[in-house]
Amino acid sequence: MGNTKCTVGLVYGGKSGEHEVSLQTAFAVMNAFDYDKYEIIPFYISKQGLWKVGETLGAPYSRIEQLKLEGPAGDMGMALNTVFSGLSGEGPIVDVMFPLLHGTNGEDGTIQGLFEMANIPYIGAGVLASAAGMDKVVMKKLFGEAGLEQCEYCYFSAAAWKRKSHELIVGVEDKLGYPVFVKPANLGSSVGISKASDKESLIKAVEFALRYDTKVIIEEFVDAREVEVAVLGNEEPEASVPGEIVSSGEYYDYAAKYIDGKSQMLIPAPLDPEVADRLREAALQAFRAIEGSGITRADFFLRRSDNKILINEVNTMPGFTPFSMYPLLWRETGVSYQSLLDRMVELALERYQFRQSLKYDNES
Repeated sequence: MGNTKCTVGLVYGGKSGEHEVSLQTAFAVMNAFDYDKYEIIPFYISKQGLWKVGETLGAPYSRIEQLKLEGPAGDMGMALNTVFSGLSGEGPIVDVMFPLLHGTNGEDGTIQGLFEMANIPYIGAGVLASAAGMDKVVMKKLFGEAGLEQCEYCYFSAAAWKRKSHELIVGVEDKLGYPVFVKPANLGSSVGISKASDKESLIKAVEFALRYDTKVIIEEFVDAREVEVAVLGNEEPEASVPGEIVSSGEYYDYAAKYIDGKSQMLIPAPLDPEVADRLREAALQAFRAIEGSGITRADFFLRRSDNKILINEVNTMPGFTPFSMYPLLWRETGVSYQSLLDRMVELALERYQFRQSLKYDNES
């Protein structure tokens, strides 16, 4: 970077059920960057999907409310012109984009596709990995192809539920029994998840999940420890030490994750070294299964009865709030918060340069 600061575009907010989570993450990241190396351009996306762009910052905001850019700020046109500035012939205004959009329209490949069209480097997974990592059904199919063991599951669409709910309930009961966990197929941060112990609660759980998505996934209950591993890299990814979640509730839902603050993180997780090594290798395998790049957090169940490792899911844009697992795992592994951000920027630029070297015509 020489003496020139790297300009990072932070994109946060979004038309998503995880809007507030995104603001928390953006505030933490903004305050963690080294402003001797970087300058920040904030891009806020409202809950209605409208973009605003703020002034270039040489220091972070002091209050999270400032992230909403409620004072004078560039409108939707100016925001998108800034993103697409590299196509104008005058050179890009932003060196690398950092999408901190959790959930729908953020980590599902849509914003990544926008950045690809704008020909601008961006932090995190690409279009394919983001989309696969967001859709729990597609993700599980890829895990199955990769030979990763996972719990049993069923899935169906809102249209199918409306048409033949009784038949679907019977199918769930026959395959999985009770209790089960019901989840929106395309939402993270444990939003919309319910536990069902009988037919009545299953119906309520499905209806609740369908408020957030048009597809539902239902998973068997596994008596297990919840363990997570952070992955960082492109072609040669590295895995962190594992960490364990000890939930304050019956399971790690949205409130336990972001509101009550009572859940415990055990970092490193108290595991036999052999089990920890197998978890790290499985995390790398899951990363490769979705063709990941940049960053990913792999979440596992460690079944209590036999210590079997079951992949639960991957998160291609894990949280960076002060109490988020991803940066804490890397800190324990020996990578500080600022060093982690530096490396994420480097990985984004490396991937961009590699893609720029590819040919797109039939020259021999």
